[in-house]
Amino acid sequence: MSDSIGVPIQSPTSEQVAQKKIPKAFYKLELARLQAELVNFQEWVRLEGKRVVILFEGRDAAGKGSTIKRFTQYLNPRQANIVALPAPTERERTQWYFQRYVKHLPSAGEMRFFDRSWYNRAGVEKVMDLCTPAEYRQFLHQAPIFERMLIEDGIILRKYWFSISDDEQERRFKSRHEDPMRRWKLSPMDLESISRWEDYSQAKDEMLVHTDLPESPWYVVEANCKRRARINSMQHFLSSVDHYSISPPELEIPQRPAARGYERPPRELNNYVPDYAGSLLQAE
Repeated sequence: MSDSIGVPIQSPTSEQVAQKKIPKAFYKLELARLQAELVNFQEWVRLEGKRVVILFEGRDAAGKGSTIKRFTQYLNPRQANIVALPAPTERERTQWYFQRYVKHLPSAGEMRFFDRSWYNRAGVEKVMDLCTPAEYRQFLHQAPIFERMLIEDGIILRKYWFSISDDEQERRFKSRHEDPMRRWKLSPMDLESISRWEDYSQAKDEMLVHTDLPESPWYVVEANCKRRARINSMQHFLSSVDHYSISPPELEIPQRPAARGYERPPRELNNYVPDYAGSLLQAE
């Protein structure tokens, strides 16, 4: 790849993509503002009967899951669902590739957050030889057609690629390995991505060539700093969809009516959870 005068364009170095951490106090304030706007956005989606699909893709440990968690933290889970599919079953492997994703698409008033999506085929399946070359080429041909069909049918589609440096990925892998509460996030396939760093880079670049479309573009999120990635992706998403503010309905909490003399059964008839927390306090 080169610029207009034939000088090769170099990929940014780890130092160039390094991001200064956002102060925690500032981050929490801005995060709360954006999450409140997302709650308003969800109400707009419900009232207008919109359908929203957001894809979160990127390298292992790029921060996709934690960003989705912040997106959905205060949303109504009845209308906002996270889709994180396991490896396909033997039966699913015999189906049209997009078939198992179609059944997770939203109905009117709903949002779907895909923690990895049909682009598995352009990334991990391609690099790890989990699909054939013919299946890979077919995917690159069909994905733009599939997404055009979604958009033409009225679905609001956004695609985010979370990008991190090799140094930051390795640091996060080590952090997960040392943390028993997060070690489940680290799989042998994750570790394989270290030795296949350039293969994943090539696969991602080829994916963008075929699927970064004017009507369905990819948006790259610099994710070396998780706080920046969350704030930037949330703000970008909200600003990319034209919506309006919803005034909450006026509700009045009624007065509790006077007791009518009903007597509850004795407490001793119920099985209560022991006050374990209280016992801890007494032990101190």
